Amino acid sequence: MYIEQSTQAFYANLPRTDSFDSLSDPKRYVPLPDDWIVGVADIVGSTHEIERGRYKIVNMVGAAVISAQLNAADMAALPYVFGGDGAGFAVWPTQRAAAEKALDSVRRWARAEYGIELRVATVSVADIRDAGRDVRVARYAPGEGVDYAMFSGGGLAWAERQMKSNVLLLEERSAPSEAPDLSGLSCRWSNVKSERGAILSVVLKPRDGVSEEAFAEVAKSVIEASAVDPRGMHPVPRQGPDAHFPPPGMTIEARVSQSGPFVARLAKLALSNALIWVLMRSGRKIGNFDPMSYRAEVATNADFRKFDDGLKMTLDCDAETQAKIEVILRKAKAEGLVRYGLHAQSEAMMTCLVPSATESNHMHFVDGAAGGYAQAATRL
Repeated sequence: MYIEQSTQAFYANLPRTDSFDSLSDPKRYVPLPDDWIVGVADIVGSTHEIERGRYKIVNMVGAAVISAQLNAADMAALPYVFGGDGAGFAVWPTQRAAAEKALDSVRRWARAEYGIELRVATVSVADIRDAGRDVRVARYAPGEGVDYAMFSGGGLAWAERQMKSNVLLLEERSAPSEAPDLSGLSCRWSNVKSERGAILSVVLKPRDGVSEEAFAEVAKSVIEASAVDPRGMHPVPRQGPDAHFPPPGMTIEARVSQSGPFVARLAKLALSNALIWVLMRSGRKIGNFDPMSYRAEVATNADFRKFDDGLKMTLDCDAETQAKIEVILRKAKAEGLVRYGLHAQSEAMMTCLVPSATESNHMHFVDGAAGGYAQAATRL
């Protein structure tokens, strides 16, 4: 029986859990109402962009989809998931027009600023269920100020496949949309080097026809294999990432804002980043801003593992643990339960959404720095 409460409050009122392990259980997920709208976005030719050394830009565009949706909804709680070279989300019925406008705006912005083509699509949950899939969500809260949506039921993955097959595509508006509101989107942190051996990107999906319970057992085993470390092989150090000046993504971030000439935007960004760098190096507080606490919150709030009609993880992995994970995955593949892809690299990187500089609600999307989830997905 599906919940029929078709307002934004449906998701906002869902309980949060701080136990990631428990989210392998399909019973922890709640079906979205039939008239909610699912949106998906994916970068065309992301593998080629990675080969050109532009994966930081790819990540920025993927996160821009989420940023635009949150700003279009006035930062109201809505379920979303970051996928490296794309994103997925869901909104309540009255938000559909604004969500589609924001998708179209991000598509045009990505093309104009970076020469990147972005596929985008929307579909109702009812249509997804008519196709034999479902959309269920849960809320995972790694820290006090932030939580992330987890998805199950296969509906998000189905919508993405339909989009990539050109069955579902959002038509471009005849009149260009205004520039997307990407307030808070940034990529200022330096890449994080592996301390254990390699940053391992893991993408795990159930095979068609495999029960959710059977897939959950495999996912649980992979999570347990990474639990030899108390932090689950978190790729970001407990004290947070390092800040360098100039930050590696400053030029990319300057293209996010549409206010004023590019040179002026870059100069303003350089000035603000210089101040941040000084504060991070000195540890001095200014007003309510404590740089040391903020760095630690970055680590706590990082989205380094998620359920997204499957399991995705970015782990700082030693060779022994990687071997254990591979044994689990090869066995499950041989039994016809899963498809999986792995990609190892030396560093992780973050793209961030910072609604407020003085609160704890900053969000940090973590991926491998050399292709990450996108490269792992090509090996499924």
